[in-house]
Amino acid sequence: MPNAHPLRRRLERVGIGLTAVLAVAMVGLLAIDALRSYPIAGEIYDQARIAGWWLDQYLGTNVFYHPFMWRSIATGVLIGVVAPLVGTYLVHREMALIGETLAHTAFAGVAVGLVVSAATGWSGSLMLVALVVGILGALGVQWLAERTDTYGDVPIAIMLTGSFAVGTLIISYGRGTSGFNVEGYLFGNISVVTPSGARLMAVISVVVVLVTVATYKQLLFITFDEQAARVARLNVTWYNTLLIVMTAVVVVGAMQILGVILVAAMLVVPVATATQVAQSFRETLSLSILAGQVAVVGGFALSISQGLPTGGSIVVVAIACYLLAILASSRSTAAISTH
Repeated sequence: MPNAHPLRRRLERVGIGLTAVLAVAMVGLLAIDALRSYPIAGEIYDQARIAGWWLDQYLGTNVFYHPFMWRSIATGVLIGVVAPLVGTYLVHREMALIGETLAHTAFAGVAVGLVVSAATGWSGSLMLVALVVGILGALGVQWLAERTDTYGDVPIAIMLTGSFAVGTLIISYGRGTSGFNVEGYLFGNISVVTPSGARLMAVISVVVVLVTVATYKQLLFITFDEQAARVARLNVTWYNTLLIVMTAVVVVGAMQILGVILVAAMLVVPVATATQVAQSFRETLSLSILAGQVAVVGGFALSISQGLPTGGSIVVVAIACYLLAILASSRSTAAISTH
């Protein structure tokens, strides 16, 4: 069918356009939530809650009236954009395990924040502590990779197990002194998404998208031919560090919904889905973001309608999309162009 290819391109553009509009709307929603004490934003906030109440009445739910659900849904939508965006580079560089590593590192940061909060009464953002620790962990992985002669995944494995070991020790100590609970951070929970955590996710998303757009050609170059990039005098170490730090901040934001155990799935599964049907790297980026949005929206719908955990529902829908892509694909391997 000669028109199938142009039609598919048009559908992809429409899907990306709708995703962009949805993501901007979610950032705007979080901005209104943050500024609701001001007159104009407060009026919009009140109208949004009324609209949410009517939507609940129409759908027979008890979801959209509550601000914490707005924050959770907005955070999920933004995760569906930036996690596959960064994950596309990681998967094509065979660095899929890095997301799991940085999630464990960020979890150690949450554990540190919980202990400090319990011991001192500090009421700051745990996500901010996790972000700092996650970035330090990312830089640590990069430092080990640059300065050791071991195989590429050995520093990642060391950081993964080491950070989780530190986290478990801190948790064990903290539970003995204050009895705090960390299951929400392990498995993900929409109640974990605080106002400050949702706003942090909005900032992370805007920064990651802007940086990725600005450095697209450089990241593409080092993804497919790092040695040629070095010969061309590109600062490969800098761009490697930039990618791994972006991964760390995305993982910290996504950990609120998906938890430490499942967070890596959104870096990998939508990209694997896109790779089955995409014919270029750019198309893989687009389709992975669309697959991420389908997973998030479908996961929230499944979670709300059936009363299931949100993180697990999102990942199950993502895997279902991957299996459908395999069935729909006419090839078993993804030989894509770099365009």
